[in-house]
Amino acid sequence: MKRVLGLAALLMFGWFTPALGQSCNVTPNTIVFGTYTGAQVNVSSGGTVTCTNGISYNITASAGTSTGATTTTRAMTGPGGATLAYKLCRDSACSLNWGNTINTDTIRGTGNGSAQPISYYGILASGQTPTPGSYTDTISLLAIPRTGTSHANSFTVMATVSKACTVSATNLNFGAYTGALVSVASTVTANCTNTTPYNIGFNAGTSTGATVTTRKMTGPGGLTLTYGLFRDAAYTLNWGNTVGIDTKAGTGNGGAQALTVYGRMPAGPLVNPGVYSDTIIATLTY
Repeated sequence: MKRVLGLAALLMFGWFTPALGQSCNVTPNTIVFGTYTGAQVNVSSGGTVTCTNGISYNITASAGTSTGATTTTRAMTGPGGATLAYKLCRDSACSLNWGNTINTDTIRGTGNGSAQPISYYGILASGQTPTPGSYTDTISLLAIPRTGTSHANSFTVMATVSKACTVSATNLNFGAYTGALVSVASTVTANCTNTTPYNIGFNAGTSTGATVTTRKMTGPGGLTLTYGLFRDAAYTLNWGNTVGIDTKAGTGNGGAQALTVYGRMPAGPLVNPGVYSDTIIATLTY
């Protein structure tokens, strides 16, 4: 009888050992979006999960550390608390969000006792206007087996926003000159990253002998018409190209900022009929 009982006890112990040993471990990699310029950025990353053979698992992803973030609206945090919104997905098309609701929006699979690769994806939406600097977020993961021991880990999400600016301008048309004073206006547009200070300057143009204070349009036979460019509607502030002296300063907000260019052609004698023109180069310094 003692031998039979001893064998029975041994068999019962062996029967429950697999249940007690069920576990999952997850090892994730960082998501690096690189430099964000306002265009959409798609990246992929991944890692490994090791679960007991035959055990199904869920890998959850937290909302991250940004204030107010959710598993569907995540954000990296940067300078002064500025944020940069992004998404985490389970598929490359980013149609399947990665969240933390078991069997709904988690990464799922079945363990085989060895390290198995997992993939996940990130999207930075276009059209955002963040402050230049470094942005980061931390996502906490939990690898949850059907039964047994869960394993927690985390990975970092990061992006960089660099200072950037573009400039464009519309033509300044004085129309038909009759010898009388002519005052007109056009637009130069700056588009700079949020909080980026800038200066816009204009060169002297293409006419021989022209300066930033005495510009000239050239017409038939090399004849010229003098004109000026100004920063104010009173035509008292010349617009040149010396930063801090006669340029126009501004601070970017991430969108297009239109600045008015005031042009004036003084009264004077009539010159030979024809088309008179000049080309001005606008330089944006930031």
